[in-house]
Amino acid sequence: MSEGNGSVNELSPLKRAYLAIDRLQERVRELEGGSREPIAVVGIGCRFPGGASTPEALRRLLLDGVDAVVDEPPVERPGFDRPGATFPPAGYLQEDVAAFDPMFFGTAPREAASMDPQQRLALECAWEALEDAGINPRGLEGSRSGVYFGVAGTDWGNIQLRGAPDADVVHSHFAAGVGHSMVSGRISYVLGLQGPSISIDTACSSSLVAVHLACQALRNRDCDLALAGGVNLILAPDFTIAFQQTQMLSHDGRCRTFDADASGFSRGEGCGVVVLKRLSDAVRDGDRILAVVKGSAVNQDGPSSGLTAPNGPAQEAVIRDALRAAGVTADTVSYVEAHGTGTILGDPIEVQALGAAYGPGRPADRPLRVGSIKTNIGHL
Repeated sequence: MSEGNGSVNELSPLKRAYLAIDRLQERVRELEGGSREPIAVVGIGCRFPGGASTPEALRRLLLDGVDAVVDEPPVERPGFDRPGATFPPAGYLQEDVAAFDPMFFGTAPREAASMDPQQRLALECAWEALEDAGINPRGLEGSRSGVYFGVAGTDWGNIQLRGAPDADVVHSHFAAGVGHSMVSGRISYVLGLQGPSISIDTACSSSLVAVHLACQALRNRDCDLALAGGVNLILAPDFTIAFQQTQMLSHDGRCRTFDADASGFSRGEGCGVVVLKRLSDAVRDGDRILAVVKGSAVNQDGPSSGLTAPNGPAQEAVIRDALRAAGVTADTVSYVEAHGTGTILGDPIEVQALGAAYGPGRPADRPLRVGSIKTNIGHL
């Protein structure tokens, strides 16, 4: 028996208990540190209205104050020829959403033809995001990489089902072509990723919830790299008609966030993907770090005035939760990218929640600036 071990064994039971407690507390500190580890954004892929098909193009669009809302898509869409269908101005993509190179992704042409264009666009942007991060997409096969994707639109499935039970529509690739789960699943399959693969539909917050869950997975070491993002395309009139009936859409197709003349939002389409890694891993690997996610939070309204009505106290609560998770104080935040739908009901509630969460104790020389990209490209 070594002298060191002998000295430990000679300690009283009470002192040994104290040592055990110290070791457990140290372990707790390690676990808490891991649960709060910042997450690095190391790559971005995107496709947005106004020709913003790269992060730099999107930055330029915002700096130039471009209004990317147009009267109609520049390329004919499936579903737009439906009798009686009306499509108000929206933030349509300039690219042909039906264009896709199946062979590049190892997909059979017949299978690709059945794929929701949202699947195709998500796959392309995920690939571009990895390239932007300096990562060879084909080199990730077998890795513990996760995919978290927000998707809510069901236009493609509705178009296909209107053709059922036509044998040319309902075939072996039909279910995989229209399922939301396949937006994330397709990316994982094509790239050979073996981490979690989850599609998320929480309506307007789908993409942010996807990023939140991806960050949690990285901190929990469910994966070592994560692709997170969201996608939306306007392919059929159903949702537009529903939004018009509930008076959510702007009268002239323009979203005027926080404006006295605001009358609703304009729809938009596109895709955005970020490549996420634990900050310590990104530093170790010499990655180019574009941004850091220090904390995030998710909640739900619970009982409120209506299923889709915004709830100010719930919004204030989730902001406070996010600040707490990030370990920052409200007065250090200088800008908030708001939801900002331009609706008469939603905007005042959101501004009040922001003021309640960020306003108290804020020095006069540290104003909180608030904006919303929906005024440029619509509500994706």
